Amino acid sequence: MSGSLPSNSTCMIPTQSRTILIIVVMTLLAATAKRFSSAFTSRSIAKPKTSRAMHVQSIPMWEGTGNNYAYLVTDDKSKEAVVIDPANPPEVLPVLNEKTESGAIKLTKIINTHHHHDHAGGNVEILKHFNLPIVGGKDCTEVTTTPDHKSQFTIGESIKVTALHTPCHTQDSICYFFEDGSERVVFTGDTLFIGGCGRFFEGNATEMHKALNETLAALPDDTKVYPGHEYTKGNVRFAKKVLDDEAIRKLDEYSQANKETQGKFTIGDEKKHNVFMRVNDKNIHDLVGQTEPVAVMKALREMKDRS
Repeated sequence: MSGSLPSNSTCMIPTQSRTILIIVVMTLLAATAKRFSSAFTSRSIAKPKTSRAMHVQSIPMWEGTGNNYAYLVTDDKSKEAVVIDPANPPEVLPVLNEKTESGAIKLTKIINTHHHHDHAGGNVEILKHFNLPIVGGKDCTEVTTTPDHKSQFTIGESIKVTALHTPCHTQDSICYFFEDGSERVVFTGDTLFIGGCGRFFEGNATEMHKALNETLAALPDDTKVYPGHEYTKGNVRFAKKVLDDEAIRKLDEYSQANKETQGKFTIGDEKKHNVFMRVNDKNIHDLVGQTEPVAVMKALREMKDRS
């Protein structure tokens, strides 16, 4: 009919406009899909929030003389806590009183690594203020329980403790391996120091070799070491006379730059920079003129005692 449009042109949109419309629609659809996917992913695979459950607080004692450490270990979930080697009550009790009175902790035990006065000598005074059981070696003052080798107990909801008998420095020496999930620490008293070991007061090289290179060396390499004293600078001075390698130099640098070294190094680190845990090292064999591990341990300890 006159004046009618051709049938194939009815409601036609120009090609350029149609292309723009398609792009806009596709962009909107993509954005919507992305928002939906992100929301679904965050809801379906979001990782649960985690919080640290084991807290270790160092309490330095007799700084400048004995340079001892007591330790307060708390399960943050339950607030249950233990104090390790609280040998000098005038320095330890203010911390315990403040923490307990504020409700920050519920003190449940004293733990001793061995019977020497600078580790267990504060037990009697602490008991005047807190009615607590004492876990420790058989000769520790007022000891309540002496755990068997590799026996376990718990602190709060999540901390598992394994007692490791390490006789030598004293015959009642016990190290305590604490685990809380993937976090691992060991309290070594006077058996293992950062870069060194304790004197053989009640034992011999065979016992110290077993304590260091069998019992403690068997712990996971990422286990942090908390010793009974801050002796690192002196231990490094001796180690440098025995070996001069990168691991010992790094420990030397750290100890010169930092007043405290407890909890900063692991069992894996000790295997590298502690000469008493390197008794199979050929360079040490050449120095001491021995190759059998116990003989090497004995020679190293005698050298250290003379240094």
